[in-house]
Amino acid sequence: MGETMQNIATNMDTYSYRVPIGVCAGIIPFNFPAMIPLWMFPIALATGNTMLLKPSEQDPGACMILMELAKEAGIPDGCLNVIHGKHDAVDFLCTHPDIRAISFVGSDLFKFPSHFGQGRHVYQLAAKSGKRIQANTGAKNHAVILPDANPEHTINQLVAAAFGAAGQRCMAVSVAVFVDSARQWIPNLVRCAKMVRVGPGDNPNVDMGPLISEDAKRRILACINRAEEQGATVLLDGRHLIVQGYEKGNFIGPTILADVKVHLTQFHT
Repeated sequence: MGETMQNIATNMDTYSYRVPIGVCAGIIPFNFPAMIPLWMFPIALATGNTMLLKPSEQDPGACMILMELAKEAGIPDGCLNVIHGKHDAVDFLCTHPDIRAISFVGSDLFKFPSHFGQGRHVYQLAAKSGKRIQANTGAKNHAVILPDANPEHTINQLVAAAFGAAGQRCMAVSVAVFVDSARQWIPNLVRCAKMVRVGPGDNPNVDMGPLISEDAKRRILACINRAEEQGATVLLDGRHLIVQGYEKGNFIGPTILADVKVHLTQFHT
């Protein structure tokens, strides 16, 4: 693999070659614990590199199943490895001299000791250590609804985008801007969101499962409370949802806020 250019100057040709760079590392988020490793290690291995993965400490099981399958498929020992941990493990990957490249997928919200969010911390520390680094961080997605949109289709898509995976994904829509007469659809949006069935994820009749952790639940509850204190209107309140049989579960029902001004924290987080 590579490129060749002949006669770029008198008696001069150029050749370029693609070669393995060595040890690569992947830092995996909790929300897609199987899909994202499969973005990383097959490409690294196929191009002649070795791979060291760090799954989220909140759900490492899926990654470990993939490791078992890789071993069963014949991946040689030492070519694909896993490290577990939190901040210290991340810093180890970003600074170890034998690791040449890092791929990160995750949030940029939570603060490291460096006072940066996760994504910027990984990017800056790895770059400072001379590594190739790609940092794919979270997004703040907006949906702008114009009056000529199909109301039923639009509302169904908004509810799915906002509350699928309990909103814990980078594709989640957290801000919907209704333009002009489209604002009349907001009550229908609330009614549709009320129909979302919340419960344990292993129940096939459930539309929306729990949050990943108690900390995540606390953070989201605080966000809703703060928005209400700052003048937002709670059109649909999921703060007090109790799922029978899972009374201590990390569940929050679909919640819709209105009158959220652009200067409020909730508009930006």
